[in-house]
Amino acid sequence: MNKAERELRKAMLITQVHQQRLDLSSSRRDWLEATGSYDRGWHTLLGLRSWLLVGSSIGAIWTIKNPNFLLRWGKRGFAAWSAWKLLKNTVKDQSR
Repeated sequence: MNKAERELRKAMLITQVHQQRLDLSSSRRDWLEATGSYDRGWHTLLGLRSWLLVGSSIGAIWTIKNPNFLLRWGKRGFAAWSAWKLLKNTVKDQSR
């Protein structure tokens, strides 16, 4: 392979790399546009992290002072979950 062929091959590879970079840039823009709402939600959640810490601390203190409150809502939550599971299984069985 002589020098002219190497220069031609080098120029072709540089052109190919440039095109690939343009394609990646375009794909990146499309990807960021498609996932933008998830990114905003995640950043909102991260922004609320300190408030969630304060709220959970207050909830822990409230639970220590009123343990029946937590037990009552725990039973209600379990009952709602059980009812949902029963309903889902019933609908699934009837659709067969």
